[in-house]
Amino acid sequence: MRPDPDLEEFARMIDEAQRVVIFTGAGISTESGIPDFRSPGGTWTKMKPIDFSDFMRSDEARRETWKRRFDMEDTFRKATPNRGHRAVAELVRRGKASCVITQNIDGLHQDSGIPDDKVIELHGNTTYAHCLDCGQRYEIGALRVDFEQDRIVPNCACGGWVKTATVSFGQSMPVREMQLAQRESLLADLFIVVGSSLVVYPAAGFPELAKRNGSQLVILNRDPTGLDEIADLVLNRGIGDTLGEIVGNN
Repeated sequence: MRPDPDLEEFARMIDEAQRVVIFTGAGISTESGIPDFRSPGGTWTKMKPIDFSDFMRSDEARRETWKRRFDMEDTFRKATPNRGHRAVAELVRRGKASCVITQNIDGLHQDSGIPDDKVIELHGNTTYAHCLDCGQRYEIGALRVDFEQDRIVPNCACGGWVKTATVSFGQSMPVREMQLAQRESLLADLFIVVGSSLVVYPAAGFPELAKRNGSQLVILNRDPTGLDEIADLVLNRGIGDTLGEIVGNN
């Protein structure tokens, strides 16, 4: 087999880096069967997202929000980490990557073995729910039973509304996670974007921040992105196979 100069360059950059930060988007999880919500043909091209303000003021919007979430439960529950997730986890395990900043809400990075404190979830996590007032955690399965039996919209004993632990349209970004992501971006000497179209801000601003601060930037995504022109290396190819080849995992 002929040597692949792009893969060789990618491997060299990882080997020589002192602090790698990995930034992941929907593309890494589509290979596990999780749909891409934003891309053409994705979920949000078929149904309008429900704004956070509508969720808070309308019982109908809350009921529709939960119906959509429960309709997706089998998809999320059956999804398992793929070769790309495992390769990222291996880079973290080796101490090469300091953390993963992710736009994904599926929890697959944690399922792949990455400790919670090494995963910065910019858009939250849909595998559990919490009370918007007191923060009490709720499991999706238990909420689903009551909803499907009696159409009860989940609410908390404190009187607050229960919502998946995700960031909805119109909802403020999580302050702590944004601060952590900024810190890690500024400390990186190699910033690797994996499976993100880099069109959703403020999240997509972190690769730009790292690059401006002197980090090298690699973008691995099936399609071109808006930041390709400033990247040091762009790889438009399959994510799992590419990362697996670089890291040496199956």
